[in-house]
Amino acid sequence: MTGEHSSSQYNHDLEAIRSQVLLMGGLVENHFQDAMNCYRTGNSEHAAAVVKSDEEVNRLEVMLDDMCSHLIVKRQPAANDLRTVMATGKVITDLERIGDESTKIARIAQEMASKNRTNAMFSGYETVRVLANSVGQMLHQSLDAFARHDDAKAVQLIAFDEIIDSDFRSIMRNLITFMMEDPATISFALDALWVAKAIERIGDHAKNIAEHTIYIVEGRDIRHSDYVATKQDKQHQGE
Repeated sequence: MTGEHSSSQYNHDLEAIRSQVLLMGGLVENHFQDAMNCYRTGNSEHAAAVVKSDEEVNRLEVMLDDMCSHLIVKRQPAANDLRTVMATGKVITDLERIGDESTKIARIAQEMASKNRTNAMFSGYETVRVLANSVGQMLHQSLDAFARHDDAKAVQLIAFDEIIDSDFRSIMRNLITFMMEDPATISFALDALWVAKAIERIGDHAKNIAEHTIYIVEGRDIRHSDYVATKQDKQHQGE
């Protein structure tokens, strides 16, 4: 009975952590969307509010790290359960860093608004809009895969990150061309480049969340491996 009670309490504590992680994930998703809206509109007050809201993301990271540590000490989970707690801790870290990247975007929007920097011939938002939409969807789906322990979806998301990286390189080349052809666009193009890089980094963290999901489900650390390519080859062979 004691073992059953301990297991039940562990599951209860872990579910409480998972619920808070998903709450943090939703907050971070909104944080990213709000930051992009600030970059689109140049609303300095909204940008300041987005920067301020990063404090809540940081607070959640500290709280959840503490909850994970207490769970390990109090419940002393076995191998499989410990793996889940450790991977969840890494998801928390990635979410906090996504919040940091979103804050960078809001700060750029804030600086542009404070200097009243506009250019009718160049729209930084339109330059990165498609990339931002793709990464926003990737982030949402990575959180969904984590919530559902959907390793098949996680594999797809990891592969999709290559497309995100390719799109970022294309944006970078286009922005360099803009700056070379018209020096008047340099300051605006540089802002767009920093925003695009922040978006690309958010995509990297979303990929990390997908990797952590695979670790939870399969017990395999697939970082720095050809796991995804091998998995896709097997899927194609089975079709």
